[in-house]
Amino acid sequence: MILRKLIMVGIIALMVFAGGIPLLNQRNFKEVAVKGPGITEVFKLSKYFEGIKGTIADTDVFVFKGQEEGGKVLLMAGTHENEISAMLTAFLFLENLTVQKGTVYVIPHFNYSGSLGTQPGGGFPLYYSFKTPWGEKKYRMGDRGLQQLDQWPDPDVYVHYPDKQLLSYIDARNTNRSWPGRPNGFLAERITYAAMQMMKEEKIDVAIDLHEAEVMFPVTNCIVVPDKSRQIALGVSMSVKAKEKFENHLEPSPSSFRGLSHREIGDYSDTLPFLFESPGPGLDQITGPKTNELLMTGKDGFILEASKYGILYVPYDETGWSMEKRVGQHASLALEVIKQFSRRNPDRALEVSGPRYPEIVEKGLGSFFTDPSTVDPSLIIYQ
Repeated sequence: MILRKLIMVGIIALMVFAGGIPLLNQRNFKEVAVKGPGITEVFKLSKYFEGIKGTIADTDVFVFKGQEEGGKVLLMAGTHENEISAMLTAFLFLENLTVQKGTVYVIPHFNYSGSLGTQPGGGFPLYYSFKTPWGEKKYRMGDRGLQQLDQWPDPDVYVHYPDKQLLSYIDARNTNRSWPGRPNGFLAERITYAAMQMMKEEKIDVAIDLHEAEVMFPVTNCIVVPDKSRQIALGVSMSVKAKEKFENHLEPSPSSFRGLSHREIGDYSDTLPFLFESPGPGLDQITGPKTNELLMTGKDGFILEASKYGILYVPYDETGWSMEKRVGQHASLALEVIKQFSRRNPDRALEVSGPRYPEIVEKGLGSFFTDPSTVDPSLIIYQ
């Protein structure tokens, strides 16, 4: 009897060990990028707050500084690491963005911990990838919040600082519920605190937070802004519709819902905040299997059926919502925000160039990424 129990325990231990190996490999997988010609400096976010130095919360900040002084823009991706068009837009900019005047800061993995594991029970693949002319480009599939391995335990209720609004316990690990942050709070709060310190010290003019939302969620395919950013966002929405032929409406930042970047950055600094939401069908609950094909093409039969009943918040047909369209929209919106801000603030103007929606959709996302095996090893970036 004892021998039988020991055998059973051994079998269970082997199953747990075998199941854990792929998760360990994913956590240690390094994403590879090529440092583009526009990057002038790379440093850690802990430069602005020692409290995250040496922790999993610390993350790379890539600097694109022009030859002329001008305004400053911060672009953040990976607030929610399962919203993958955001990170791919940041990686696209790392290789293709150039700045002639002013400074642009890009953070590809704002919530680096979140990129190290997928949503438990979500059925997502451990990795996602797309094709390039030279091979496959592969990335880690992440989760919405910090990994519980990195911030534990969750509170029974998350009390937002400083407004004391009561939020879900899981929002304690959500870096879009923890703004403006605090130096002695949860790890998520220390990340947003570091970013707030950066905005204040560097006098950042514009902060852009990239996201992706379900097609059945009303706040999708839009720009979310407080009143102080509204006029610029309105100009952006009208411009891309007229010139690049895609829709992107405005949503107001609710003053009564605390912790979000588009609310707290504007309230606690002079920076103008913008949050972009691209449509991500792979995030919806009603889809078929969460395959890499679904994540890249946005094509799903169940969502197509739902569209016939008018319960989606974006147009949807057999063509789906491709990654090219989602990344293209993010790229064009970011560049247009910079352009519109510069027109209204000539003393803080920037001159920035990069691929936009029509070019990305026409050429395909993979055409903008360089084969790492063909470049000097000093230009390789590991994330």
